[in-house]
Amino acid sequence: MRLRHVPGKGAIAAAVGAALLATACSGSDEQTVTDPTTVSPSADASTDGGIAVAIENGLVVLDGDTLEILGEFDSEEFTRLNAVGDGRHLLVTTTGGFQVLDTATPELTDLVFEAETPAHVVRHHGKTVLYDDGTSNTVVFDTDALLTNNDELPSTRMVPGDEAHHGVSIVLEDGTLLTTIGNADGRTGVRALDTESNEVARSEECPGVHGEGTAADEAVVFGCEDGALLYDDGAFEKLTAPDEYGRMGNAYVSETSPLIVGDYKNDPDAEGYLLNMVTLIDTEAHTYEAIELPDGIEYTWRGIARGPNDQAYVLATDGSIYVMDPATGEMRGQYPVIAPWEGPDDWQNPHPALVVDGDIGYVTEPASNTIHAVDLTSGVIVKSTELPDQPNEVAVA
Repeated sequence: MRLRHVPGKGAIAAAVGAALLATACSGSDEQTVTDPTTVSPSADASTDGGIAVAIENGLVVLDGDTLEILGEFDSEEFTRLNAVGDGRHLLVTTTGGFQVLDTATPELTDLVFEAETPAHVVRHHGKTVLYDDGTSNTVVFDTDALLTNNDELPSTRMVPGDEAHHGVSIVLEDGTLLTTIGNADGRTGVRALDTESNEVARSEECPGVHGEGTAADEAVVFGCEDGALLYDDGAFEKLTAPDEYGRMGNAYVSETSPLIVGDYKNDPDAEGYLLNMVTLIDTEAHTYEAIELPDGIEYTWRGIARGPNDQAYVLATDGSIYVMDPATGEMRGQYPVIAPWEGPDDWQNPHPALVVDGDIGYVTEPASNTIHAVDLTSGVIVKSTELPDQPNEVAVA
């Protein structure tokens, strides 16, 4: 497992300049820096469902094409937003459970998947999986079930957990359930259960396990405080970080790519939530690498997403989105979008976030109470809308 540096911003600018020249000469479709002038969105920027933004004590639903505000709803002081995966519904984490938000109507419905402490939501291969930290129970339902009947909760399958902990689960195509192992004292690994809930594999080589991501061919990665845990072809494999403490807590994936980008922190005593390193995992080669980003590029867990051509997109504190090659960590483009910003004092505090739908990246800017839609193939800001309050969480249905 390796640790290395990538070129600085000057090299990025030079590379992007060369790409611009090559584009002018050859008609190449490489990523390039573009002046972020506001233009009308194209038809290719459309989304099936709406966008929701959590603000203090409320939710705002917007049209994905125009960013027109379609509805505002009262909610709790801080809520999290999770896509169901059907292109229409989101789940809002509240004190009572996972509440269904219909972004098409729009309506914050009375439907709630009850949970003692609602936590992670995972979507994969037609199943949506809810995890309850308060019980460690996993609830599974068909992703498109709410499209069939929007008036009542769908039928679910509940898999009882062992001991309560902050965890996550995912169901694979063959019905295998991967679910984390832990208790009140900590989290240690992941186990695999068959369709009868019999344990078929287990690994406890993942201290502080957090976050999950599924790459091509159902290679699943979980983050650890000393690397990552890979589940591939029915078996677990530990991928070790180059540092004694090398925490990956979030995996940014594309299910059409074997390459995974993860966040990375190698100082357990570091203050704040800004990071300047990432993890690069190749699930085909079973390799793990931690790299330092160029000077001046820092991000939070809300600031990385996968997008066009399976590239990674990093929203940095200088206000730019950087286009990153997930194989090498090299920066292939820089799109100025928002004003420079500072990291939050607490992870729940409003700070800029990036989510992607197709070729469009949605960027929140709490300092100006604004959300921007950015064409990630060009860097052009296609639309911006002012919100009634500071945006916090954001999700696309």
